[in-house]
Amino acid sequence: MGDVRLMKGNEVIAEAAIRCGCDGYFGYPITPQSEVLETLAIRRPWEETGMVVLQAESETASINMLYGAASTGKKVMTSSSSPGISLMAEGISYLAGAELPCLIVNVQRGGPGLGTIQPSQADYFQTCKGGGHGDYKLIVLAPASVQEMYDFVELGFELAFKYKNPAIILSDGVIGQMMEKVELGEYKPRWTAEQIQEISGSWACLGKAGRERHISTSLELDPYGMEKNNLRFQAKYREMEAKEVRYEMFDCEDAEYILVAFGSSARICQKTVEIARSKGLKVGLLRPITLFPFPTPIIRELAGTVKGFLSVEMNAGQMVEDVRLAVNGKVPVEHFGRYGGVIHTPEEVFDALKQKLIGE
Repeated sequence: MGDVRLMKGNEVIAEAAIRCGCDGYFGYPITPQSEVLETLAIRRPWEETGMVVLQAESETASINMLYGAASTGKKVMTSSSSPGISLMAEGISYLAGAELPCLIVNVQRGGPGLGTIQPSQADYFQTCKGGGHGDYKLIVLAPASVQEMYDFVELGFELAFKYKNPAIILSDGVIGQMMEKVELGEYKPRWTAEQIQEISGSWACLGKAGRERHISTSLELDPYGMEKNNLRFQAKYREMEAKEVRYEMFDCEDAEYILVAFGSSARICQKTVEIARSKGLKVGLLRPITLFPFPTPIIRELAGTVKGFLSVEMNAGQMVEDVRLAVNGKVPVEHFGRYGGVIHTPEEVFDALKQKLIGE
């Protein structure tokens, strides 16, 4: 076993960035994710690995710093919470339009507006449906544990560079603030100039050096050229849907009813499944790990064997729309949620399941 520690989810994001060879972090403090930047400041990775850590003057500044650094082929990232991600929306669209790999972390809080500092999952639409302008998609990973907060940093970078696309870890204040045992991996060196040339040389701005210049931009004034770009983007998103869907299932083999939940809601629903099973109800749980690409195929398959789905979210009903699209009317799909930072209990989910689907 590797280095095992008791750490907060936010702290682990910072530790994972250092250990996976991240070149730079540009961010701004906002509750409940401020420990990411604070941990990096305490750890001082610029003395250990050469990693750049910079507190920008705003979220808008940090996302545009990310754009500049990402265009050089470096592994760079930022983090924020819901209102801060809203301020980054234009820059995120630019990154997607310029096809620049990077990692973004959103530790969600309740809204709308400034709202509360308590946990929420109300940024699903913003994250999965393109919170900024234009037809773009982010690779979206939804951790349900502190260990996954660690693991998904490296996975996020891997997928971002594989598809030349921004990736986002969509967490929430529960996972960000909780402490759990986590196994830390080995330190990986930052890429050398030669490795960046090998991995990203066909597009990264590395200095002209006798070749045609590389330009990182999302601007294309010719509409036919812009359409060509969009067709390429859409083909890339379809490839993600074919190859990168990730999910986890609990007790779904004989289930008559399926709970669908991500992140901290999925942890709560695991207990709901136990409660239901103890009372003789065959209930299972499907946890999407990638929210984009969404696990549509497995939900469509399950729709042929179960009596109904309950989408459990800390919001007014967002992921439930994708569940309904996947089920396509075969069986009932209902939603249960708490709003504004209130966390549901396993018993509340069980009661909602009985009321909305079983009819008790």
